[in-house]
Amino acid sequence: MPIEKKSPLKDKPLRHAGQSLDEEITKLIEDDAISYLVMSALMIAITMIEWLHWYTEAPPSPFLLTIITLIVISFSAYKFIKIRSKVVNLRQGRDGEKAVGQYLENFRANGIKVLHDIKGDSFNIDHVVVSTKGVYLIETKTYSKPIKGNADIIFDGQKLFFNGKSYDDSIIIQVKAEKKWLSDLIEELTARKFPVQPVIAFPGWFVKMTNTNDSGIWALNPRGLPTFLNNQQEVMTQEDVQLISNHLSRYIRSLEH
Repeated sequence: MPIEKKSPLKDKPLRHAGQSLDEEITKLIEDDAISYLVMSALMIAITMIEWLHWYTEAPPSPFLLTIITLIVISFSAYKFIKIRSKVVNLRQGRDGEKAVGQYLENFRANGIKVLHDIKGDSFNIDHVVVSTKGVYLIETKTYSKPIKGNADIIFDGQKLFFNGKSYDDSIIIQVKAEKKWLSDLIEELTARKFPVQPVIAFPGWFVKMTNTNDSGIWALNPRGLPTFLNNQQEVMTQEDVQLISNHLSRYIRSLEH
């Protein structure tokens, strides 16, 4: 009788930074892009067969099928180009999340807990940092910078300005919604309320906040986070940190199948 075996891992691994974007990239490539390539290859094969019939004076005519094939190839090429553009943007976002995640890993040496890619119903929170100075929700935005000139972001507490140009407030709305969701989740898991500080991280940009009181949101280059953290007062005990991180870890693992 064969010996039954099981995985040596007691718990499923936690999600890594950028995992949701990795999964979306894989879906786009495997489920969408490849299907259009296969469709085009199939039509090319059928058309070649029809041309062979025509060349050998067999009855079938390739002209109508050629027109259909050209339409399919054109449509597939259009969709493929759109998918490729989306994959490029997703990869940039994923790489930004990974870079910020790797940077945040350095915080662990100070007893700080770091969690990545916490999935909600139809969204994900990129990173959560739990320390005695509070819970920090970090949303990473990896935007392309100009090749030359300034790469400055100013946040006045209500709006973001990229090199002087106002950006829509969708990021602010997103982060506020994520803060509420995470606050409610932690309260549900621990039966206690804890402060959650939302942070928007812009890797590679120079970020300046002119007013931090209007929205309660921080916008910064991730390398500036240690300075901001050091300036905060302690609001939780190390036991609280462990309590929150343990519950969030179990929640993350419960979503993995």
